[in-house]
Amino acid sequence: MATKLMTSILRRTSLKPSPVRPLSTAAAAAVSPLPTAEPQEDPTGISIKGVKISGRPLYLDMQATSPVDPRVLDAMLPFYLSRYGNPHSRTHLYGWESDEAVESARSQVASLINASPKEIVFTSGATECNNISVKGVMHFYKDKKRHVITTQTEHKCVLDSCRHLQQEGFDITYLPVRPDGLVDLDTLRSAIRPDTGLISIMAVNNEIGVIQPMEEIGEICKEFKIPFHTDAAQALGKIPIDVDKWNVSLMSLSGHKVYGPKGVGALYMRRRPRIRVEPQMNGGGQERGIRSGTVPTPLVVGMGAACELAMKEMEYDEERIKGLQERLLNGIRAKLDGVVVNGSVERRYAGNLNLSFAYVEGESLLMGLKEVAVSSGSACTSASLEPSYVLRALGVDEDMAHTSIRFGIGRFTTEEEIDRAIELTVKQVVKLREMSPLYEMVKEGIDIKKIQWSQH
Repeated sequence: MATKLMTSILRRTSLKPSPVRPLSTAAAAAVSPLPTAEPQEDPTGISIKGVKISGRPLYLDMQATSPVDPRVLDAMLPFYLSRYGNPHSRTHLYGWESDEAVESARSQVASLINASPKEIVFTSGATECNNISVKGVMHFYKDKKRHVITTQTEHKCVLDSCRHLQQEGFDITYLPVRPDGLVDLDTLRSAIRPDTGLISIMAVNNEIGVIQPMEEIGEICKEFKIPFHTDAAQALGKIPIDVDKWNVSLMSLSGHKVYGPKGVGALYMRRRPRIRVEPQMNGGGQERGIRSGTVPTPLVVGMGAACELAMKEMEYDEERIKGLQERLLNGIRAKLDGVVVNGSVERRYAGNLNLSFAYVEGESLLMGLKEVAVSSGSACTSASLEPSYVLRALGVDEDMAHTSIRFGIGRFTTEEEIDRAIELTVKQVVKLREMSPLYEMVKEGIDIKKIQWSQH
């Protein structure tokens, strides 16, 4: 009886289709996809976060992040799939080959900025590098140095690190910039004090793309024997960098701004004359004790590969991107008036085009440009409806600061995408201006700045 019962149960269970048990997690994901926040595609378009668009937008937000170059991904994959050893494991092949890959990537990053591999410390990104540089230097030299000089247009992580130091009793000078976004060298020189411990000025601005006079700033720092830190996340792989010509002591670098992976960065720290920092993270003492934690081999390999590609292709990319930028600017200006380029036109990285459109509200323009992925400023602060603090530092009027759009052009941007962006931008600006009473008044010759508005 028991045997018959068991046979019946086995027959029933064997007839049920059993789920396939894949051998890899990738196969498992393919068979039984987990619920994700992926955009929902249907024949009429894509819906995400309550917004419906006809298809994936054109990507023109390269200052926020860049796509991973397929050649970079090819370099990374083996370190996810087969060479997955911990680079700090010293007792077997898996550790040795990972360590060798990390050191090779260190050399690739160093070559791009004309540094020694021994001066490169891998981190999680430029934000961490900036924190180590600003807080780490001042904490190390706190007994003698109590003053930092920076600019009003720095990235948020530098400004917030400086505010953190202010709460600890340090003095910070936030230098103003000229209307073209560049630092006045005489103003910088006059701000230096005997107890100045660090000067931190970014190389290429993330919002307006202006290139600071790095060699001249470096000369001033050398003259007064003050460590010079620069946030070069937006400069790496886009303009030539030479740490000796610039005379920088510390430089923050990011992987995902140079067609590498997110989650990895590098900090350049000069060895002669040696710069010292207090580590901001304690642990196993990896990366010369400056940044403890297991070095993520695939990410580091990806950043190294991205830097090597940038070395080979920077000149070609620059020429091509410059042509696309001129095409975009000329195309928009040919059809619209009241278009202003924010920041210096002569000293800027061509891939960053920050434009203000008079008599148009920036948020409305962004909402209307759903087919083009652009931003109104830094990705770190774009959730705010306040006008860009960078544009306000340039002295841009609040109404014009509110109308700014940043177009980011990169290695994979095509002429067709630029032409489509021109078409969509012009169409949306014209539409919004038709609804603007201010634009109508200007067309009639009324100077709206002279109008005395009464409040009810």
